[in-house]
Amino acid sequence: MTHSPYNPKHHLTDDLIAAYATGTLAEAVNLIVATHVSLCDSCRAAVEAHETLGGAVLEDSAGAAMGDDALDRAMAAIRGTVPEARPIRLSADPAPDPVVPAPLAAYIGGLDRVRWRSLGMGVKQSILRTTPEATARLLYIPAGTAVPDHTHNGLELTLVLQGAYSDEDGHFARGDVEVADPSVNHMPVADMSQDCICLAVTDSPLRFNSFLPRLLQPLFRI
Repeated sequence: MTHSPYNPKHHLTDDLIAAYATGTLAEAVNLIVATHVSLCDSCRAAVEAHETLGGAVLEDSAGAAMGDDALDRAMAAIRGTVPEARPIRLSADPAPDPVVPAPLAAYIGGLDRVRWRSLGMGVKQSILRTTPEATARLLYIPAGTAVPDHTHNGLELTLVLQGAYSDEDGHFARGDVEVADPSVNHMPVADMSQDCICLAVTDSPLRFNSFLPRLLQPLFRI
């Protein structure tokens, strides 16, 4: 197993790890989990433990008889209802861009290929193409800049790729992932030492506490 040179202090929840191991996450959530796992030895070990346990359960389970056309019917149903998801590279091997881990590199290549869109105050975003159940975006936050304070209608996962930020829940650096839900109200602020780049995933719109971000929210799809 390839070991990550990073030592994240903020990790995925057990529920996310279990869902990732069983392949039940939305594509955008799967992407951020895979990217964190590529940077975090402890979460990678937890995923492998879940996969091993799942394999053992399957081996002990009695098989069910299937018709000769079962595979064809299943594939037809999938093609008719689920948008095609791009493959995600699940490894800790080095990516061409030192900031972009291998699973994310399969989507964007390097940062030099990202098409940023300004959100104001120097903050930029780039929304990635994934299936519609959740949205994945890259966020660029200049050093010392704050993201407007907000809470959440659902789940928000934020993974630091470069630099660091702080909020009410602590300090998050390269490889750390923040898991936020409707109980979390925060205002992330990028460290002064370096511009911060994050991969963020949401399954519902954010709930901003001030008027202007709420007004611009539909335009920026956040």
